[in-house]
Amino acid sequence: MNASALLKPLAAAALAVALSAPASAADKHWVGTWSASPQATWGADFVLPTGTPPRLRDQTLRQVARVSVGGGRVRIALSNAYGAQPVTIGAARIALSAGGSRIDPASDRVLSFGGQPGVTLPPGAPMLSDPVDLDVAALGEVAVSLYLPRDTAVQTFHWEGRQDAYLVAGDRTADAQLARADTLQTRPFLSGVYVESARPTRSVVVLGDSITDGAASTPNRYQRWPDLLAQRLAKRDIAVLNAGISGGQVLNDGMGVSALARFERDVLSLKPDTVFVLLGINDIGCPGSSFEPTREAMSAPRLIAGYRQLIARAHSHGVRIVGATLTPFEGALPDAPIHDYYNADKDKVRQAVNAWIRDSGEFDAVVDFDAITRDPAHPQRFLPAYDSGDRLHPGDAGYRAMAAAVDEAALFGPR
Repeated sequence: MNASALLKPLAAAALAVALSAPASAADKHWVGTWSASPQATWGADFVLPTGTPPRLRDQTLRQVARVSVGGGRVRIALSNAYGAQPVTIGAARIALSAGGSRIDPASDRVLSFGGQPGVTLPPGAPMLSDPVDLDVAALGEVAVSLYLPRDTAVQTFHWEGRQDAYLVAGDRTADAQLARADTLQTRPFLSGVYVESARPTRSVVVLGDSITDGAASTPNRYQRWPDLLAQRLAKRDIAVLNAGISGGQVLNDGMGVSALARFERDVLSLKPDTVFVLLGINDIGCPGSSFEPTREAMSAPRLIAGYRQLIARAHSHGVRIVGATLTPFEGALPDAPIHDYYNADKDKVRQAVNAWIRDSGEFDAVVDFDAITRDPAHPQRFLPAYDSGDRLHPGDAGYRAMAAAVDEAALFGPR
């Protein structure tokens, strides 16, 4: 094992310790209010484009994030989880977003790292900024601006941003608006936003794939189902953090590492009260498709064994874990570059897995997304009103129905 690999668990542990350290007042505490799970970028030969420049140099990147719960102080987390080289941030700022690439200049704050105006992210490591005073309302939008002065390979990002980010030449971190900026919908390096709260706050981390990541939802409108859930629960001081990765699987790496591999980093390190799991359709659909043509077909017992590992690890940390049934996918991805994702044998596996999720009692609670989204006249397919058109991902109406089906009793009820 190389030195970089040895440092990764130490860096993750240091980040968790920093977030759990007491705030300046005894009655205040830090809580995660937004997240984007890091992924490794991929090459040009992959079936899907990254949508991100492979290198940045002397450029400012501004990303907008809508928090779930608010607070009076704020800090961010950056990640170089998959970088082979250090990443230098020459300047960083945070402000309240004023829409698009605009910020409210009165709210603009310089971010520091250990008292310094810039920071270098070692390969494989996260980095947490120093706190700054900034009143961020529940469901408020913040804009994080990062200046990258050196030639930098973008090797860590989050692919399915569903939100415009803005890229311009030079150090423009303090500009009130980034005129003539290029736009992208990925999230390089930014992995978390935290607020200091003076009120008791509970949190839910949603571990999922592209359906949780919001594929096919309307960009810039916060129509992903965890966004809609956050909108409903913010008034109750409940944070909802999205740990979805498009293409994600329980057991295998794909467009991100497996849920078993990232569970500590993307879920448990955030110290949630509850983790909500909607994962497994890619474990079933990808083997034998043009995406994974040689991988062995998934069986229900193998996938269930993976769920049991997540359940055991959550419970060992005192975290409640809620499972969701897998949504219909007959005829999935008819016009996509990935072929043979669905067949009847794969759907039999999904049905067997769903029966176990519903009936085993091993999750602390269950939300039946399959029952909510399927067409009663053809249960292997989405209800047409909820289908985005690709027969795999819900549209905005489907995401709204899913969010409405998740109640506090499932999230926080007794085991």
